Amino acid sequence: MPKIRKRKQAQEKTSSPFPDHPRPTPEECRAVRDALLELHGFPQEFVEYRNLRANVAASENSLLPENDSGNPSKETVLDGLVSTILSQNTTEVNSRRAFASLKSAFPTWEDVLAAGSRHLEDAIRCGGLAPTKASCIKNILNCLLQKRGKLCLEHLRHLSVDEVKAELAQFKGIGPKTVACVLMFHLQKDDFPVDTHVSFLFYNTYDVLFLEFISIIS
Repeated sequence: MPKIRKRKQAQEKTSSPFPDHPRPTPEECRAVRDALLELHGFPQEFVEYRNLRANVAASENSLLPENDSGNPSKETVLDGLVSTILSQNTTEVNSRRAFASLKSAFPTWEDVLAAGSRHLEDAIRCGGLAPTKASCIKNILNCLLQKRGKLCLEHLRHLSVDEVKAELAQFKGIGPKTVACVLMFHLQKDDFPVDTHVSFLFYNTYDVLFLEFISIIS
């Protein structure tokens, strides 16, 4: 119990999910990214996010017209957060189906909040873990309505990375990886979600390189 409390306090001070791990550094993460790009090329499924980031940069220089919310993209931050929740522990195909089903059944977030839990679960069931994800979504909407008076997260676009992390960490069921996905894919911020696959790749790559380096200088 003391270890858990100590770790939680450390996270609050550093805003990092792994405050006791000095590595990987941002530079090392980018090196892994570059190695993957060289090996596999740029993945087509991420082209839309690259274009979105380019559009955001252009709109900041008044090169693109803005929509009604003042942003160049039709997708809202709340859309991005919920779609990220639906992507947990499932395939991209299933998560996209779940989000499309959700928006079809409940066109607005007010509709989602007013809906019964069972109806919400039915709408997203194709994405798996429907009761858990429905509860998480409902909790976020209730918290937003209570704290901000409206179902909107657009204010996050104007906050720093650390401020966004602090805001999203308040929601039950939202962990570091989900926050990092929202930052990178939906807010076009410089953050990097690290899952078990990324960790495996990093440690296998850099542990081997480190051992080779030691053997050379020894």
